[in-house]
Amino acid sequence: MELQESLVEYGSRRTIITITAVFCALLEIIDTTIVNVALNDMRGSLGATLNEVSWVITAYSIANVIVVPMTSWLSQQFGRRNYFAASIIIFTSASFLCGNASGIVELIIFRFIQGLGGGALLVTSQTIITEIYPPEKRAMAQAIYVLGIIAGPTLGPPLGGYIVDHFAWPYIFYINIPVGIIAALLTLQFVRSPKYGGKRPANEVDWLGIALLAVAVGSLQYILEKGQEDDWFNSKLIITLSVVAFFGFYCFIWRQLVYKYPIVELRVLRNGNLRMGVILSFVQGFGLFGSTFIIPLYTQSILGWDATQSGLLMIPSTLMVAFMMPIVGQLIQRGVSQKYLIAMGMGIFFIYSLMTYKIMTPQTSGEDFFWALMVRGLGLGLLSVPISTMALSTLKGAEIGQGAAFSGMMRQLGGSFGVAMISTFLTRDIIYHRSDLVRNLDIYDPAVQARVNGIAAGMHAKGMAPNVALNTAYQLIDGSTSIQATILSYMDVFLYVGAMFLVFVPIVLIFIKKSNGKISMSDAAH
Repeated sequence: MELQESLVEYGSRRTIITITAVFCALLEIIDTTIVNVALNDMRGSLGATLNEVSWVITAYSIANVIVVPMTSWLSQQFGRRNYFAASIIIFTSASFLCGNASGIVELIIFRFIQGLGGGALLVTSQTIITEIYPPEKRAMAQAIYVLGIIAGPTLGPPLGGYIVDHFAWPYIFYINIPVGIIAALLTLQFVRSPKYGGKRPANEVDWLGIALLAVAVGSLQYILEKGQEDDWFNSKLIITLSVVAFFGFYCFIWRQLVYKYPIVELRVLRNGNLRMGVILSFVQGFGLFGSTFIIPLYTQSILGWDATQSGLLMIPSTLMVAFMMPIVGQLIQRGVSQKYLIAMGMGIFFIYSLMTYKIMTPQTSGEDFFWALMVRGLGLGLLSVPISTMALSTLKGAEIGQGAAFSGMMRQLGGSFGVAMISTFLTRDIIYHRSDLVRNLDIYDPAVQARVNGIAAGMHAKGMAPNVALNTAYQLIDGSTSIQATILSYMDVFLYVGAMFLVFVPIVLIFIKKSNGKISMSDAAH
């Protein structure tokens, strides 16, 4: 306990460290989504194909997921402050190189390097924030940190859209540079490193474990990113990488359990709260990134919005999360059981999914989404802080960093699984709904013929030739069928994601142990 207390900060010093850590986490999360809206501009200026330019996203994600589990070990090797500062410098330098890239291969390499720096920012930020606050105030600390995690995916697309529309795509990378420089200087000045976990000699470093982890996690992330594009197991590469990922993880787990100096301490998962927190982080990542992915897709493909409009639609939901953060933090500090807050958040997220399911039509407007998205913000606000706090609440010393690494990796993988599974499901479900609609659309049906003839007559009245008007009428009916099939598939996605959250409500209530103790009002008010 003395070790943890020695890292606690107070006053302006704690404020500066908190702001630095949150901004670093926010930068990392924003950079996972900000490039999505700039891909077309990148293709044009770098002369790349769609498949090539998609690697700008994939390379970053793979590097992220590889480095996250190793952050605790790397922090012990080099010292938390030095490692965090080095990660910021790598991320910032790679951002500059990405903006200056003259070819697609260069850009992909620099994005991978940026991802190696960025992955460390997320987990190390959470560890630093957890350790600089006394135990009774960690719920508020996690509230501050989680706000950055929730806001990042929402802010990325509109910010990227604005920059691309008013400047040029390299500036989506250049905006990281001033923030990165300031964050690196503040880190070197104010962040302190814990004394536990001495540096290992080179001959004691688990190089085999590092290689197995990189191969296993990198293969899995590639499968999730590219599986739908490569038609999953109809691709020999996907099959090969699936086998590699399976045996890579198997050998890695065995290695970490038998090696004297593991790079990932799997034994920390014996802690029941952390184990449950890791599972819930995966579910939260699935819902957070999945819903952030599906709503802009709907507004752009069905309603014809641009990326900036789609991104702005999500901001009220993020503001609701921000509003909920201090409230939830106070509730936890006053002794409200985390499991009840998590269960309530899961239930409210189901209600959001059901509301969205019911309002989806070709005529749905942004105003129709407002209250559903506010409910989403309420649900995420009740979920995020309790999950993060509960996962790390009973850990001490080096275990905090190891636990943060696990929960961070699972949140990231949950997001990757969510996007991959939703995109695959949509592709196949749209085909199913379309064939079902077409089967019921008999061209010999008098009602169908009357509809086609009515459209053709309207086109003919506007000056079209009769045969052209008839073909146009058939095309409009076909387009309308495709839109209806797509909307039905989006509705299915929300229903199934909501059902997943609802299933976890009893699991949370049964398997999470009730928090012990009630924090005094004087401590909570500090």
